[in-house]
Amino acid sequence: MRSHLINTVNANFLSQIETLKSLVSIASVSANDPENVRASANAVAATLSGAGLLEVQLLEVEGAHPAVFGHIPAPDGAPTVLLYAHHDVQPPGRGWERDPFTAVEENGRLYGRGSADDKGGIIMHLATLEAFEGAPPVGIKVFIEGEEEIGSPHLPEFLEEHGELLNADVIVIADAGNWKTGVPAFTTSLRGIVSCMVEVKTLVAAVHSGAYGGVYPDALTSLSRVIAELHNDDGTVGVEGLLEAELQNLDLTEEELAEGGQPLEGVHVLGTGSLTSRMWAKPSISVLAIEAPSVDSPVNAIVPSAKAVVSMRIAPGQDPQVAMEALISHIEASAPWGAHVSATPKESGESFIIDTSGPAYSVFRNAFSEAFGVDAVDMGVGGSIPFVASFSEAMPNADILLVGASDPQSRAHGPNESVHLEDLRKSCLGQVLALYDLSTS
Repeated sequence: MRSHLINTVNANFLSQIETLKSLVSIASVSANDPENVRASANAVAATLSGAGLLEVQLLEVEGAHPAVFGHIPAPDGAPTVLLYAHHDVQPPGRGWERDPFTAVEENGRLYGRGSADDKGGIIMHLATLEAFEGAPPVGIKVFIEGEEEIGSPHLPEFLEEHGELLNADVIVIADAGNWKTGVPAFTTSLRGIVSCMVEVKTLVAAVHSGAYGGVYPDALTSLSRVIAELHNDDGTVGVEGLLEAELQNLDLTEEELAEGGQPLEGVHVLGTGSLTSRMWAKPSISVLAIEAPSVDSPVNAIVPSAKAVVSMRIAPGQDPQVAMEALISHIEASAPWGAHVSATPKESGESFIIDTSGPAYSVFRNAFSEAFGVDAVDMGVGGSIPFVASFSEAMPNADILLVGASDPQSRAHGPNESVHLEDLRKSCLGQVLALYDLSTS
């Protein structure tokens, strides 16, 4: 049976690549394109139904983008596994070298928005269904969300309203990635996130910069000073009282880091300690947006107000509310020259530490190690996946595993997103072998 599964996964993979190309062609941007998100949900539903998933349906919650659900009941005595992925994607953004919604194969990678994050995850679940030919040795439930890229705002409602449908013994979240190309990984920690809107005001209204410049500060310069106070001179976060840790198990060289990060020549890395500690176990701050007059139409007037969105990733174990209060206090205390500075909470997401002691973890670890031909590793992720905490709260006794097929070169959320096709095939195989082994463990 095991050799048959391996042969089936390999035989089906070329057709699954074509399915991935088709899914990538649907611009399912949850931030601003509800029509295409629904089209994507319908396409995913049809694909999974054709692979033997039963009672496939769109799950709806008022105000939410649709999710896709289907199931295959568990044989007597076998556990049930919930397979999660999401079919929505980030906006394409700028800098693409090709049409973001036309999937292109080049040098063993498939390029296109969503190829890695997270329509590649859907392919992992499709491969699992097709490998077992409608008769898996465990129960399978598939839940493909449509709002992950906007923070899963309705997921708690989905879990509350459809909790019985979704309940499972093991939850496999195919929205993570591998340590390096060819090296499988299980994500065991996630940073949390808090963000706020910063507003700086210095004048009631704009006034002539020649008449009043030199006596009154403009809001943009004042905002710049507030932003500058977010970091210390060495690039560490300047907000006091936050958790951080120093990791020992995995690290990167600056050259390896640059392969994915693509810094311009001469740009320094920030912070102190190991690179993985800085990305996975310490806070970081980014300014995501600034609202100010356009450079295309400047006016010789002192700008009276300006806004910025400040986002802070927080270390695993950090209370988001405590972090938010610390960030806001720091910002408001940084007001220069008497400028009126206010910070309003915007987004908040829990960090998470995965419990790896459950029985499913060792089964999956061994299966992915076999599929890749090298030992799987445990790693952290600097990004935030707040919905993991939602699943844990809804199903506290379930084992949770974070897997995926992306790698540091996938550039999820950026231009020229891609997935390494051989890693995707191996990830498909690892998941199939894991479910087979789970039924016999």
